[in-house]
Amino acid sequence: MPNPASLLAPLTVGTLTLPHRIVMAPMTRARSTQPGDLPNALNATYYAQRASAALIVSEAAQISPQGKGYSFTPGIYSEEQVRGWQLVTNAVHQAGGRIFLQLWHVGRMSHPDFHDGALPVAPSALPFEGQIWKVDDATGIGAMVDSPTPRALERAEIAAIVEDFRKAARNAITAGFDGVEIHGANGYLVDQFLRTTSNHRQDEYGGSRENRLRFLKEVVDAVAGEVGAQRTAIRLAPFLTARGMDCPDILPTILEAASFLQERGIAYLHLVEADWDDAPEITEAFRQQLRERFSNPIIVAGNYDKPRAQWVLEHGYADLVAFGRPFVANPDFPRRLVEDLPLAPFDGATLFGGAAKGYIDYPTLPLARAA
Repeated sequence: MPNPASLLAPLTVGTLTLPHRIVMAPMTRARSTQPGDLPNALNATYYAQRASAALIVSEAAQISPQGKGYSFTPGIYSEEQVRGWQLVTNAVHQAGGRIFLQLWHVGRMSHPDFHDGALPVAPSALPFEGQIWKVDDATGIGAMVDSPTPRALERAEIAAIVEDFRKAARNAITAGFDGVEIHGANGYLVDQFLRTTSNHRQDEYGGSRENRLRFLKEVVDAVAGEVGAQRTAIRLAPFLTARGMDCPDILPTILEAASFLQERGIAYLHLVEADWDDAPEITEAFRQQLRERFSNPIIVAGNYDKPRAQWVLEHGYADLVAFGRPFVANPDFPRRLVEDLPLAPFDGATLFGGAAKGYIDYPTLPLARAA
């Protein structure tokens, strides 16, 4: 039997038994069929090729048209989208894999072109520096464009968004996913409610830490109440500072959230760690405080390599390690990582949009290579 802290050790997460600890992180690839933001057979092939991951967390799917913030990202609110995702889950399961769907509402990280000219929504109407990837309708070329100052959500609209999360979770299970991961990180809507820099509300959703946590708790309760806590997870980003999100109270806020999530019994907590140049280091003190509050599985993601992954597992600060871009060009990444085989580089020009090139045409290594 492998060491319990090994990358190769099996682990129970929610209702699933995972064969090892190497997770495929969610990555936007912007290849849904238009119109309708529909998952398709190409997406099914892409995920099935990577089914050797202990768990695949899918690219984020918007829970409603209002939740969209990038061109060609898939949705999970229409019957056609559910049927498209069934192609994906069937392919992954037939290949022996397991897959959670990431649910998102981008909030202010959007553009009026996605909303018939209407402003994106947010907890508060605050200007910020943030860009989204948008394809120009006239040229068909995608580029990063600025997001405008959003409009503040009305109280009744917040309840409607919570309901959209609940419906999206139900749709995900209908589509055959093993569970759902709420996107509460990276400056999107749930994250916007958490931070004093993006949330200046004067009602019960803003101000105190308890109030800023209210939206997260309502979303988690709605999703877990609909599909079960063991099929519910969340992604959080404690050390994010970009996109106007440098909140001085975010660490204690996330620790308080972790206590709630432990009580709720969710399947796992997924941490986005800072992975940019000169990013702040996650302290061991924070990792220890988080573990004291959350004993269920923790996934970490953020420029991990094999030694660092083994370190975080051996210290008990995480139970699984997620890898993003290495999975793009290496469909067989878990094997390459474990056996110290060479990694192929990805083509950055094909990350967003396009078709098969740079998506499903990366080869696996022949088995003889390991000899």
